[in-house]
Amino acid sequence: MIRQPTTRRKRDSTIALINVVFLMLIFFLIAGTVAPPLDPELTLVDTSELEGREPPDALVLRQDGTLNFRGAAVEPVAYMDQHEAGPVRIVPDRDVSGQRLIQITGQLRRAGATSVFVVTEQALR
Repeated sequence: MIRQPTTRRKRDSTIALINVVFLMLIFFLIAGTVAPPLDPELTLVDTSELEGREPPDALVLRQDGTLNFRGAAVEPVAYMDQHEAGPVRIVPDRDVSGQRLIQITGQLRRAGATSVFVVTEQALR
């Protein structure tokens, strides 16, 4: 019985491909710039010590779950009755429950808010 030689396929080496991609990455990191550098004589405004405040047109959701607008308690439907349909901003207390926030958001959307934005501490600074 004569055996026929089996032809083995060489495995494709992915190392060459990895090397090319790595070299292209290094090239673009060195050769390219993401943004032009700022003018070296420019001094930026320092806002780190400014006190953040909620926007004047925002609803404030307190820790106990009550909703206020400009210091007065308000219900979501009554707020939307007094304001035109459109986007609404809410500044929630850090300790308010997520369930209450979702409930208020749903009530606002059903009452005519096209979208509800949650204003966070980062946005206030």
